This record gives sequence, structure tokens and C-alpha cells, in this order.
Amino acid sequence: MLVLLNDWNRSFYDALQNKDQPVFWSELLRFGWIAAAYIFIAVYKFYLTQLLEMRWRRWLTAHYLQRWLQGSTFYQLELGSSMQAGQHLADNPDQRIQEDVNQFTGLTLSLSVGLLNASVTLLSFVGILWSLSGSFSFDLGGSSYTIPGFMVWMAVLYCAVGSWVTHWIGKRLTPLNFQQQRLEADFRHHMIRLREYSESIALDRGGPVERSHLDARFAKVLANYWQLLRTQKNLLWFTTSFAQVASVFPLVIAAPRFFSGAIQLGELMQIASAFGRVQDSLAWLVDNYDRVATWTATADRLTGFEANLVRLELAQAAHVFRPTEGDQLNVSQLELGLPNLSVDVDVDADADAQRTDASRALLQATSLVLRPGDRVLLSGPSGSGKSTLFRALGGLWPWMHGKVSVPADFVNQSMFIPQRPYLPQGSLRSALAYPEPAETYSDQVLRQALMDAQLPSLADALDEEATWNLRLSGGEQQRLAIARVLLKKPRWLFADEATSALDEQAETLVYEKLLAAVGTTHGAIVSIAHKPSVQRFHQKSWQVLRHSEGPASVTERT
Repeated sequence: MLVLLNDWNRSFYDALQNKDQPVFWSELLRFGWIAAAYIFIAVYKFYLTQLLEMRWRRWLTAHYLQRWLQGSTFYQLELGSSMQAGQHLADNPDQRIQEDVNQFTGLTLSLSVGLLNASVTLLSFVGILWSLSGSFSFDLGGSSYTIPGFMVWMAVLYCAVGSWVTHWIGKRLTPLNFQQQRLEADFRHHMIRLREYSESIALDRGGPVERSHLDARFAKVLANYWQLLRTQKNLLWFTTSFAQVASVFPLVIAAPRFFSGAIQLGELMQIASAFGRVQDSLAWLVDNYDRVATWTATADRLTGFEANLVRLELAQAAHVFRPTEGDQLNVSQLELGLPNLSVDVDVDADADAQRTDASRALLQATSLVLRPGDRVLLSGPSGSGKSTLFRALGGLWPWMHGKVSVPADFVNQSMFIPQRPYLPQGSLRSALAYPEPAETYSDQVLRQALMDAQLPSLADALDEEATWNLRLSGGEQQRLAIARVLLKKPRWLFADEATSALDEQAETLVYEKLLAAVGTTHGAIVSIAHKPSVQRFHQKSWQVLRHSEGPASVTERT
């Protein structure tokens, strides 16, 4: 279409110069058909590009959501980001999946289509400009030289200089865009945490403190944006000047030929049009440098996210539980480390060969056995690594070395009660049955589980919808988590401070129910608790001992 418009320029302006009225009206009619076809192509180009972008974003979002939520990857990313090695892990995966994927797909398609158009336009018009520009002859050192296609070479030189200057001015845009996306995500993440812990913050009267934290984060956002804005302003100074000069540059170069009578007005306008098309194609980087910088920053964030997903997937694959022929859980030469420890484990290799630097390890367990019927109390000082051992047994902690052999039914028949149970928004029956569908259980079964967990007041509220972590007290949330256990009846139960918010009477009642539920499945229970009253429900102990040097250790005591 652009070639047809270029040819139309010559005929139309020649008709004006020659005052040829019939040709003038004929070319106007011809322009109508060309314009109609151009509009049709432009509309469907936009529509099809957006359709492709939508489908690509849908696929890429589903791809990352699947990998992020597979296993415990989402937890490990968050855990790693909050610890010493957090700088090596992808920050704010929600922002990367939602915003970065959106920007990446949109910019990739837009820039790709633009680059394709520029390439096709260049191939279409470079020959036209070559034939129209003629030759440029000059004398140098007593010799005569002729440059064919002079206007083509001038366009190449003009755009080469412009591209170099553009890169020199705008090279800081990529790191600034990367940093801007990270700071914006951190600012939004802190506001989300403020909503999540709104009750605790309000009770502590922490509003002013949180405001200062938000102000500090937003100040960083503005400071980086100011640097980004100044760089964009400097780049805009040059690119705007470059475009304005380009509009008259071919007329200045070709003017001597026009005034000498070598070419007419129509051919001059055709040369200017062809030069503009070639120059626009060659100056694609100049015109799109700021968008290329944004795309590069977005691509860097997604590739970093991808690298960390691969890293954690490999770590999880290296620590898949090994099934054992017996009906018991065996831990042998287990060593748990920080997330910055290298993960290079061969489950079939000798355990001694897999040991890490003891100074960076958290916890060691030489030999632990959990058999059906066992009731084990995991005790030790606060912060000694008890919950970390639970995470390892639950498959959440890939930063470990050693061997963990589990019964064949362990993955499907094990259940963990965390210190802070998750209660999804929605109906109570959905929160109780989570993560299984609510319709899996009858109303009678759900009510009975609530009654056994000492929540009779909620037995008739199954269809009520609420933000349950705000509506229920800490003790009620713990009892709701216990109701889940009574509902699902696992064989292997791990309770991490599951009754810390309950009084002794309620604790006794729910523990009796838990032990009875585990007993019916011929299973075992392991509890973490600091309350002395919990000890009477267990017959043996795994004790965590701290040492002045090196990691803590876990030993089994009857």
C-alpha cells in the first residue's frame, strides 16, 4: 500500500504542477480506493494483533501459574526472598506473572510487528529511492568519483548516527525500568501486607509507623522515576529533533536537482516520500528505543523468574521422598541448611559425601524413625529449627542433604497443621473442606467435625460467607484447622503448636479427638508444643539441642 501511495504522490503532484484537471480528479478517485484498502488493513492488523496478544498472554500466564503453584514452589520463593539469600530469588512473583507478562506480550508483539513492517518497507522503498536519487559526482585529489544511489547512502548515514546517539543517551533506561518495576511491586506488596495484618496493626496502633514505611517506599519509587523521567526527557529531545530534521533533510539534499530542472515537483515529492520511508525503517531503533528498554527490563525480570523456577524445580526433584518397603518414616543423616546453600543431592549417594558446610547448616538429624502408633513430641528451644524440620518432612524445604524414606501412602495420607492455618474467603463449608471441594462432604459430616473440634456455634453457619481469618479468634482458627483433620482422617499427622491458643480443657478434648482419629487409621502423630500440658498426650520425644558451635541436632528419646 505504501508503494502505491508513493507512486500516487508523483502522479498527483505532477498533475498539480501541470494544472491537469482531469488527471487531478482521476488521482483523487484513485486515492479513495487506496485509502479504503489502507484503512481496512490497518483495522484488521490491530484486531488480529490484539487477539494474538490476548491468547499468548493467556497461555503464558497459565504456564507460570502452573509452575509457580506446583508443589511448594510459591512458598519456597517467598521464604527465600525473606531470608539472607533473598536477593538471589525472584521478588514479587505476583507482579511478574500479572504485570510483567502483560507488558512482555504486548511489547513483544508490538515491537515485532513494527520491526517486520520496517523491514518490508525498507525492502520495498530502497530500490525506488535508489532509482530516483540518481548519482552524485565530485572531484577529490584530481580524480572524479561517482556515488550511485546517493540518497540511499545519505539515509543510511543519517540513521546510523541517530541510532548511535540514541543508544548513548538512552542506555540507562533498561536498568532504570527494571528498578522501577521492582520498587512499584514492593510498594504494592507492603500495602497488601497492611491489609492482611490490619487487625494486629490497628491493635498496636501502628498506623503512623506503617505510613512512614509506605512513605519511604513511595519515595524510592518517585526517586527512581525522576531519574527515569530525566533520561526519557533527554532522549525525547534528540528523537524529536531527529524526526523534525528528517522531514526536510531529503528536500534539502534533492533541492539542487529540482531547481536545475533535472526533476519536476512530483518526482521531488516522490523522492522525499521514498526517503522518509527508508529513513523511518532504518530509524526504527531511534523511534522505539524507550519501548525496547522497557521490553528488555521486563524480559530480564521474566527470565530471572524463570531461572529461579528452574532452580527450585531441580531442588525439589532432587529431594523427592524415597518410598520404603516398610510402614514407617526413616530419617538418616539429614542436614537442613539456609536457602543460599547449594542444592546438589544424589539420593543414592553416600550421605557423608553430601554434607554441607556445618557453619551454614541449621539442623542435623542423624536417625529418626516414625512408626504407626507413635505419638511423638518434638521439643526444643524457640528458633532451634523444629518448624523447619516439619517443612522438610512436608516437602517444603529443598535446601537439605541426606535421606528421607517414607511409607508408600505418606504423600496422600499425611497432613500438617501449621502455626497459622490458612482460611480462604467464602463460605464456611469451603474453608472447612479446603483444599478439597466443599461438596465432597455432606452437611452432617461437616457439622460433626465442627462439634468434635469444639466449635458448636459454627455448626449451623456452613453457608455463611466471611473473611474467616478476621471473623474468628486465634483459638477458633486453630480449632477450625483441627476440624479439617477430623474431617479428612490422615494416617500421618504433624501438628505445629496446633493448640497454643486453647485453654487446657479445650486442648484435652481436641487432642483426644486427634489421637482417636489417627488411631482409627493406624497412623502416628508428631507435635510441636511448648505447653507442658501437651506432653501427656505423647509417649516419646524428638528433642532439638543447640550447640555452641555448628548446627542444632535432633535426637530421639523414649
